[in-house]
Amino acid sequence: MLVTRQTALAPHHPAISPGAAHAVFTLTGLTATALRQDRILDEARHTSDPVHLMRLFGICPATALRYIHAAHPEKAGHRPR
Repeated sequence: MLVTRQTALAPHHPAISPGAAHAVFTLTGLTATALRQDRILDEARHTSDPVHLMRLFGICPATALRYIHAAHPEKAGHRPR
């Protein structure tokens, strides 16, 4: 979900338009996928709870654990290959 100044202050305003979202991503050079991955990783840095990530972002357990291990490599331990 993307929040603009208008939607943050007045929930009755419409959501950001697809054209506006595209323009923002084009100007920054980011993709929506990269932004989402960054947000998940940032949240994983603040918590080591995979269930929290699963509920917040709708990701599967294996994906949540990969983000937790990436954010907290010291807690990952040794995993056999």
